[in-house]
Amino acid sequence: MPYDRALIAEILSQIDKAIAQLIEWNVDVNDGDDYLRSPEGMKTLAASCMLLEAIGEGVKKIDDRTNGAVFALCPDIPWADVIGMRNHIAHGYFDIDADIVYDVITNDIANLQDSIRFLRKII
Repeated sequence: MPYDRALIAEILSQIDKAIAQLIEWNVDVNDGDDYLRSPEGMKTLAASCMLLEAIGEGVKKIDDRTNGAVFALCPDIPWADVIGMRNHIAHGYFDIDADIVYDVITNDIANLQDSIRFLRKII
């Protein structure tokens, strides 16, 4: 099934920018409790959740529009988990675990960014 490569490229670009912001906004966060210690930390958590939600929504749109073909090129990324995190944030905001958000940003987001940048080059 053909897909609109320009649209997919634009969504990938938006995801890449969101990831860069996420990394930048969390540079001074050292653990999940940092979010909870101050109003500024809570704002960073809320903003980070919005970016994670946007990233997941972008991934979902690409997955739907390409019937999974694009993400099959990067099987090492758990794409369903990226979408799942988006769903959890979107539908259960008051049940957000700051430690999980911190863990994803610290341990997973760089690999996701590498894959997004790889896909941007080949789309």
